[in-house]
Amino acid sequence: MTNSYITPALFKFFRELEKNNNRDWFQKNKSRYDHTVREPLLAFVSDFAPRLKRLSPFLVADSRPNGGALFRIYRDVRFSKDKTPYKTHAGLRFPHEDGRNVHAPGYYLHLEPGSVFAGCGIWHPEAAVLRQVRDAIVADPKGWKRATSRCTLGGDSLGKPPRGYDPEHPLVSDLKRKDFVAYSRFTEKQACGEDFMRLFANACTTMKPLMAFLTRAVGARL
Repeated sequence: MTNSYITPALFKFFRELEKNNNRDWFQKNKSRYDHTVREPLLAFVSDFAPRLKRLSPFLVADSRPNGGALFRIYRDVRFSKDKTPYKTHAGLRFPHEDGRNVHAPGYYLHLEPGSVFAGCGIWHPEAAVLRQVRDAIVADPKGWKRATSRCTLGGDSLGKPPRGYDPEHPLVSDLKRKDFVAYSRFTEKQACGEDFMRLFANACTTMKPLMAFLTRAVGARL
């Protein structure tokens, strides 16, 4: 059985959008987007809020239609060679409420044909935040290992050790990271299953030690 939030119709919509990524097609199918993607995912955010609060009272599940957890489908093409106007996936963000003041970590859910995953951490942080996290790894290498022991880490890395850090450090591969993120992947069938909210919550729980480490590193509230 499928759930009432994520259904095969969502993935079908994005597969068709990828083949017809233009304003005319989208305008003709906007009601489909609202009915199969936007409205169900906003309901998912609202219903996930109690589970999120059990992970941390400082994480936010914002179900507002604009400016909330659901990323806009419209692409920012100003500085991109790819001028297709629409994203061919849906994304939900569950940020730390301190995110406006510090580059605090958060959770993320990505829904794309052939690529469904939960994520957590800090993506593309500014230089000062990179240094905070790297310094925290150097100060507490055992804590970093514990925090990442059950995680699949991803993101971009430097080709060489960052300046100011020991190139022979045993965790130099982590010090080279430009993103401090982890992922947990799902199939489309799992995403559409009636138990998916629990699966997503369990993935977030597994990644919680990494979230805690990063939250402490940047000075946000735990």
